[in-house]
Amino acid sequence: MAEFLQQTVNGLSLGAIYALIALGYTMVYGVLRFINFAHADVFMAGAFLGYFLARLVPAESFGGGLAVMAGTMVGCALLGILIERLAYRPLRRGPTLNVLITAIGVSLFLEYAGQLGFGAEPRTFPALFPQRDFNLGGLSISSNQLLVIGVAVALLVALQAIVHRTRIGTAMRALSLNPVAAQLMGINTDVVISFTFGLGSALAGAGGILYAMNYPSIDPLMGVMPGLKAFVAAVLGGIGNIRGAALGGLILGLAETFVAGSPWSTYKDAIVFGILIVILLFRPAGLLGKPAVEKV
Repeated sequence: MAEFLQQTVNGLSLGAIYALIALGYTMVYGVLRFINFAHADVFMAGAFLGYFLARLVPAESFGGGLAVMAGTMVGCALLGILIERLAYRPLRRGPTLNVLITAIGVSLFLEYAGQLGFGAEPRTFPALFPQRDFNLGGLSISSNQLLVIGVAVALLVALQAIVHRTRIGTAMRALSLNPVAAQLMGINTDVVISFTFGLGSALAGAGGILYAMNYPSIDPLMGVMPGLKAFVAAVLGGIGNIRGAALGGLILGLAETFVAGSPWSTYKDAIVFGILIVILLFRPAGLLGKPAVEKV
C-alpha cells in the first residue's frame, strides 16, 4: 500500500507538470485551431531563464524562488507573444499546413539557438526553495513535489478565473466559438490571440521551473520529450478543453510513473502512447472533448 501511495504522489507531481505544458497547447488550439509545436521549447527557455535568474536572488529562499518563477513566467510570456507576432501572425490567413511547418521551424530554431547560446552540455539547476523531506509511515514526500502540485493547482484555478470571469477571457471564448462574429462585435482579435500565446507560454515557463526543480539537469533539447507527452495529454483529455488538458496530464503522469515502477519500465513510453491510441479508438474527441461535425 505504501508503494502504491508513493507512486501516486510521484505520478501526480509529474502529471501536474505535463498539465501545465498541455494547457498552452490546448489554449492555442482552442482559439486558432492549430498546434504550436514551438511550445515545448518555450518550456525549455523557461528552465534556462530560471537558471540565470536564480543567480540574482538568495539561494533556497521562498521569496527568491517566487521571484524567479514570476520573472520566468513574464519572460516566457513575452517570448510567446514575440513568436506569435513574428512567425504566426503573417500566416494567419494562409493554409494551415504553412503554419504547422512554421511552428516546427520555430521549434528547431529555438533548440539550436539554445545550443549556440547555452551550449549543448547539461547544466545543474540550482535549488530555488528550501527543501525538506517528509516521511509518513513509509511514504516519502519531498517539499518540491508538494510545491509542484500546489503551484499547478493554483495556476489552473487562476487560468479558469481568467477564462470565465474576465473580459479578455470572454473575448477568448468568443473567438474560439466564432472568429468572424467575434470580430464583427468589435473584439480585437490580434490582442486576444497575443494574450492567449502569452498566457500559455507563461504556464510553460512555470512548468519549466517546476520540472527543473524535480529533475535538476537542463539542456537545450530538454523540452522535446516532455513537450510531446504534454501534447499527448492535451489530445487525451480533449484538445481545446482546459479541464481536459489538466486531466490528461494527470493521467499520463500517473500512467508513466506506475509503468516505470513495474517490470515493463523499459516500455513506459510505448505503453503511455498506447493508452492514447486505445482511448482515441473509443473516444476520438478525447475524454472531455465534444465530437464536432465539420462541413466539407
